Amino acid sequence: MLRLVAGLFAALLLALPAAGQDFDKGLEAYWRGDYAAALKEWRPLAEQGNASAQNNLGIMYDTGQGVPQDHAEALKWFRRAAEQGNASAQFNLGLMYDNGKGVPQDHAEAVKWYRRAAEQGHAGAQNNLGLMYDNGKGVPQDHAEAVKWYRRAAEQGHAGAQNNLGTMYDNGQGVPQDHAEAVKWYRRAAEQGHASAQFNLGLMYDKGEGVPQ
Repeated sequence: MLRLVAGLFAALLLALPAAGQDFDKGLEAYWRGDYAAALKEWRPLAEQGNASAQNNLGIMYDTGQGVPQDHAEALKWFRRAAEQGNASAQFNLGLMYDNGKGVPQDHAEAVKWYRRAAEQGHAGAQNNLGLMYDNGKGVPQDHAEAVKWYRRAAEQGHAGAQNNLGTMYDNGQGVPQDHAEAVKWYRRAAEQGHASAQFNLGLMYDKGEGVPQ
């Protein structure tokens, strides 16, 4: 079976709205594409210590929305929010270290921040922490630990993790090989439109593994 594992996606997610009319106004402006207005609302909040605003400001600098793209500035705001325990910012800070954006690449530091977010239930961080264990990046390779984190994310509906968990069952890494279980997880991801899972599910049908011939 060709192993198609989802990569470390750089998609950065907005944090859940924090309490406050100004934050909500910024969120509304962001979603309608008025980034200057969003910045006007969020920057004062971020400077006052609002972790969700800090995370969102980091996203805007990382992507160059309403400001010149500046990974170092993005890193600064992600760190401020992450140190307050904001799970989305911890995930985003992990991505910055993982990909060497605004900071020298450091997989061990990426693992640290992914773990903090993963332990709070952040599905993207759980999946990425699984990838780090799966590939031995920043931690000793440990397929059983990878399976644990993939499963946590997969059970939350994370399509990439569902595909990754499927590959673990497909190849018998970290779990006994079980093609039927692999098919189950490939199918869940495929039904969400995950292209690699759709390909992997097709291969299972083509080979008659885990499905009726």
